[in-house]
Amino acid sequence: MSDQHVSAERALGTTGVAQRFADAEESRSANRLWWDADADDYHAEHGDFLGAADFVWCPEGVRESEAGYLGRVTGKRVLEIGCGSAPCSRWLAAQGAEPVGLDISAGMLRHAVAAAGRTGIAVPLVQASADQLPFADASFDAACSAFGAVPFVADVASVFGEVARVLRPGAPWVFAVNHPMRWIFPDDPGPAGLTVTHSYFDRTPYVEVDDEGRATYVEHHRTLGDYVRALVASGFELVDVVEPEWPAGHTRTWGQWSPLRGRLFPGTVILRTRRT
Repeated sequence: MSDQHVSAERALGTTGVAQRFADAEESRSANRLWWDADADDYHAEHGDFLGAADFVWCPEGVRESEAGYLGRVTGKRVLEIGCGSAPCSRWLAAQGAEPVGLDISAGMLRHAVAAAGRTGIAVPLVQASADQLPFADASFDAACSAFGAVPFVADVASVFGEVARVLRPGAPWVFAVNHPMRWIFPDDPGPAGLTVTHSYFDRTPYVEVDDEGRATYVEHHRTLGDYVRALVASGFELVDVVEPEWPAGHTRTWGQWSPLRGRLFPGTVILRTRRT
């Protein structure tokens, strides 16, 4: 458990941490409740960094305006999965795209509605899980996710299968997640976060629980190879694997991300793929 999430842990009655199996339904339920409970604190802490209508891929500060991983988006229908308060979708809309923001959390989407009012940039918002996309086949020209949804779903192949289903042939699917090697270290931005304490190959989920043993937060680990195999099996071509380096002069600490750790090993991986 983290001091940064005390309000959510208190609201949900979190009392301990376990590493045990969590199926698709338990993962959906726990993470829907978690992000509802944590939405206010999350945006109080990170809202300025994320911006109201900006597309930031990761704590290292990679921006779509500079990276261009999605290519030209003007006139394209783009699905953002795990959109949170949807700053990326609003940025896409400002570039002439037709984005749809999807998130499992009503609390996060409440912040998206409020941000739309502040910016004057409204985008369609849908509450659903990433492994149960409520869209027609081949209805999007691109899909993206900046640290949203992918690690919180029990079966990543089901997510990739759903994304492949709703994308048109040749469409990009680009997503950023914790670099899988971070699983072997404690979630600590300081010196304690430099010592290996866990096996990279242990895929048992990280589960926070209440007094009754009910999951209040679930995060699933996959190796880099797991991601690649699931993508290829779902009908995607791997275009690039981006491991952003910590930028000079970037002093922000975000959870486990820090200049200390960032100088030594990657905190993020961005997987760029294309629907075949």
